[in-house]
Amino acid sequence: MTVQRPDTPLATGSGAPAAEARTLEQSLGVQVRALRRRAERTIADVAAAAGISTGMLSKIENGQISASLGTIQALAAALHVPITALFSAFEEKRDCSFVPAGQGVTIDRRGTKSGHLYSLLGHALGGDVAVEPYLITLRQEAEPYIGFRHEGMEFIYMLTGEVLYRHADRSYHLRPGDSLLFDSAAPHGPEKLIRKPMTYLSVIVHARRPD
Repeated sequence: MTVQRPDTPLATGSGAPAAEARTLEQSLGVQVRALRRRAERTIADVAAAAGISTGMLSKIENGQISASLGTIQALAAALHVPITALFSAFEEKRDCSFVPAGQGVTIDRRGTKSGHLYSLLGHALGGDVAVEPYLITLRQEAEPYIGFRHEGMEFIYMLTGEVLYRHADRSYHLRPGDSLLFDSAAPHGPEKLIRKPMTYLSVIVHARRPD
């Protein structure tokens, strides 16, 4: 059996761009920009506080130049962070969340009052995009609820049971193996519980709000 080397690029069916390793300069720039935007400060403001030109700060944020240690120290002071915070993007570990079978975290949401059980199957700690995978169980006492609304997109994959699922002004008859991908800002939820109990995988994706 041939084992593919981990550093060999592989083509997949995904449309996601390939992940590229960042240089130290690029990682520093990404972190400086992120910290500046989180503080809601302009390039001109931070550059003035650090005693450098706006052009230099722009080049640093774009990873185009290697900043001196003195400049990095001045930027850390201007952003009110320790110097190590500027290198955290270069040293960060990639997220990976493993949840053994049956050990998802039970989450209380509006639907739990109507016999809807939410089990969180994973959690990403960082990044600009939040991904929330849930195993949702609708028990025998579950009641319809079509008032869910939240930011982002939601993907549903039906596992067991049968439901008429409402999204905006349309309803979809879901059986095991059926899936639904929709804009979750529109009202949605199980409109008619045809065969209970039922389970389905729900993956919610949305932009992470700044801390």
